[in-house]
Amino acid sequence: MKIDELIQKVEEARLRRSEHLIVQIVAVTKYTDDANVLKKLYESGQRAFGENRVQDMEKKVKDLEELPIEWHFIGNLQKNKINKLLKLNPFMIQSINSFELAEAINKRATKPIRCLIEINSSGESTKHGMNPEEAVETYLKIKENLPNINLQGVMTIGAHTDEIQEIRKSFRLTYNIFEKLKPYGAKICSMGMSSDFEIAIEEGSNMIRIGSALINSYL
Repeated sequence: MKIDELIQKVEEARLRRSEHLIVQIVAVTKYTDDANVLKKLYESGQRAFGENRVQDMEKKVKDLEELPIEWHFIGNLQKNKINKLLKLNPFMIQSINSFELAEAINKRATKPIRCLIEINSSGESTKHGMNPEEAVETYLKIKENLPNINLQGVMTIGAHTDEIQEIRKSFRLTYNIFEKLKPYGAKICSMGMSSDFEIAIEEGSNMIRIGSALINSYL
């Protein structure tokens, strides 16, 4: 779907939740290597782009360096790729899945980096992310001890199932953690992808990560 159609769907879902909710769209770029596709999206008004592999992000940042794009790293970050990612000056790292990873980034960063903690809200072993029971404690530990990690909130990937109630449950669990972290400055609840963003928004998400549903219509 084109960006206008996506915005319409986001608007409808947002109003089902609350007229005060503001939702940011991050366009996930892993579905194309074609810089022209991303330029078309930029020309349509899209400003935040997300990539889940450091080497792919490196290429795209270089190809589009003349555009003031807000780059989000959303994938599983290996410690040996931290330096390479930091050189790209990402707007945000959405996938801090342990205190150890946050510590490693903190040590190598020369300035505070906006980050989200990733929560494994579905309990699926194939997914990365912190155990929900430990998320609040780890968030506060990072905030207290690691000055180069500028925590902004939480991120999750919804349960991988056709059972809508299960998907809702994983988003609700993450939103409840987000609510507990709001007094400590959490502003972003990043939940929802192409297949489930409307459910995520209904459960309180204020940032969605849309890949195939958006990119395919510009290819």
